[in-house]
Amino acid sequence: MVPNGQKLGCRAYLDGNFARRKLPLRTTDYCIWDTELPGFGLRVRPTGRYYWCVRVRHRGTRKRVSLGRTNEVDADTARAKARRLLADVALDGLPKRTVIKASPTMADFVATYWCDMIRLWKPSTAKRNHAAWRRDLAPYFGKMHLADIVSADVRRWRDECAGCREASYNRAVPVLSALLDYAEALHLRRKGSNPARGLPRYKREACERYLSPLEYRRMGAALREAEADNPDEVAMIRLLLYTGARISEIRDLQWLWVRPPHLALPDSKTGPKTIWLNRQALAILDMQPRVEGCPYVFPNRDGSAPLDPNSWWFRFRRTCALPDVRLHDLRHSFASTAIMDNVPLATIGALLGHLLPETTAKYAHLSDDVIADAAQRISGNLAQAIGLRP
Repeated sequence: MVPNGQKLGCRAYLDGNFARRKLPLRTTDYCIWDTELPGFGLRVRPTGRYYWCVRVRHRGTRKRVSLGRTNEVDADTARAKARRLLADVALDGLPKRTVIKASPTMADFVATYWCDMIRLWKPSTAKRNHAAWRRDLAPYFGKMHLADIVSADVRRWRDECAGCREASYNRAVPVLSALLDYAEALHLRRKGSNPARGLPRYKREACERYLSPLEYRRMGAALREAEADNPDEVAMIRLLLYTGARISEIRDLQWLWVRPPHLALPDSKTGPKTIWLNRQALAILDMQPRVEGCPYVFPNRDGSAPLDPNSWWFRFRRTCALPDVRLHDLRHSFASTAIMDNVPLATIGALLGHLLPETTAKYAHLSDDVIADAAQRISGNLAQAIGLRP
């Protein structure tokens, strides 16, 4: 309700900007009431402290409820609390729906329902998402009750991640959104209340690294020198270079999937996939020894699991003066070489196993270099033909 005795000068739209103003002080308390939400006010104390408040009439008795200091509770939160109190008073005496489920904390929810979530993800995705929860989400949201997480909480976390933790935020926000979506499906949150859905990610520079012809030659020489001591690792790197495959697709490759002239993978990041093998890749597989009873093309020492080349690669790339090249950059370099050879983007997408043409489109800017080089050569030939120095 609107308190009695309100005057035009004692009313204003109460938001954060208004609460930060330096308001006149009096010898006694006074209130400034909101112009949009009747009963919502800002109480000004003689000490200079400001408090949000709401005035209600409950069963014939008027009372003013404090909602917190303005430097501790933001305007939107105070307004929501005031609206909730006014609604509770207006509905007092009416039958209320029995609350069946209490809202657990996020940490309890994840501990209880994580096994249900991972059925929707591949094992590597589940492992990465659990790391994002443990490292980035649990310290901030773990103690919050599931139903109490609002947009302001998520955006505050996003702002705290600005700077050096932007990449962590980009990886963690889809995990938070998936958790809250599942909570809605279990009726632990109101439908459509997910504050992380559609939240924009931080824009970051694409990590694109392509090998130049000189770097290819340097890596080839280093691979030949390392082949005697690490034949399996060298064979894996050469297959990556010749096929443009992902490291997991070559690392976990099994003999059952080798069907020349291609590899028939039953599963990959994008589902079942065919990787076409050129003459060089077929030669590498023909020379690779088979270990009896072991299904993997590149097994570890005891043949119980695939060989992981990452630790060897970190040492090897320094020997050829390429300390910034990741294994995934060999896939980028494969696409770069195809672009330079005027292979259409649609064909490159088929070779790389992209489901969407938009995924391959990120390599389109490389074709600009090819066009620019062609224009330079044509203009040089024309200049030479008319007697000018090219």
